[in-house]
Amino acid sequence: MREAESDQVVSFFQKLAVPVEVIDARDEFFIALKGITDPEEKREAITQTFYRNVFGRIVRKSGAKCLPQGTILTDIDETVAGIKRQHNVFEQLGIDPQEAFGYRIIEPLLQLRKDGVRRVGKALGLPSELFDRIPFPGPALSARVIGEVTPERIATVRRATAVIERLLKGTGAFQYMAILHEDRVTGVHDGKRDFGYQIEVRCWDSVDARTATPTRLSFEKLENLAREIIHDVPGTVSVTYNIAPKPPSTIEAI
Repeated sequence: MREAESDQVVSFFQKLAVPVEVIDARDEFFIALKGITDPEEKREAITQTFYRNVFGRIVRKSGAKCLPQGTILTDIDETVAGIKRQHNVFEQLGIDPQEAFGYRIIEPLLQLRKDGVRRVGKALGLPSELFDRIPFPGPALSARVIGEVTPERIATVRRATAVIERLLKGTGAFQYMAILHEDRVTGVHDGKRDFGYQIEVRCWDSVDARTATPTRLSFEKLENLAREIIHDVPGTVSVTYNIAPKPPSTIEAI
């Protein structure tokens, strides 16, 4: 997850008088992802770990019969079209969650896209911080690490994400993120060759995530991003900005 995100989620629900129990399952996910570099295999590892193991264990302990989740129409479209397997899509692929995992999945937002979800949140009178946040993928920061997902690589992309979200919060963009590339790239440190991280910045203008165009950030803003990322993320020697629209690019890298 992002920096302090668990605490933020708990705080959101406390304001609604909803108690939340935080389950620390990071070790299970890192074990499941060990050695995997293929994007689809990573998504499948996350899917099985969450639905079969982590949540499955809660079901067995509590006797819960259903899992409510926020699957939206864009998740279905991309999965059925074969663009990428969204981790939360099952029945549209012929998978019965009751048979596969032992519980039903309830999806009240299934016919809505992101803009529709926000209208519903506003109509319900929910705090805007609940529905106006930028989208964040179910596989979390592992969807933003190209190559193997390790605790160290997640820590790196988490720090870069904090910088980008801080500096781009006021742009009005639909979504923005840091992507950690797989290979180290050549840089210079103290006059000597250094091999460091390459962080890709993505920032999108979109309504419903079906299509998106890169936000036209000023060069000054891009320079500030690069300077802050290099300063705050140890070992970073390269910062790039994605300018390819969706399609052919996608909003998330994995």
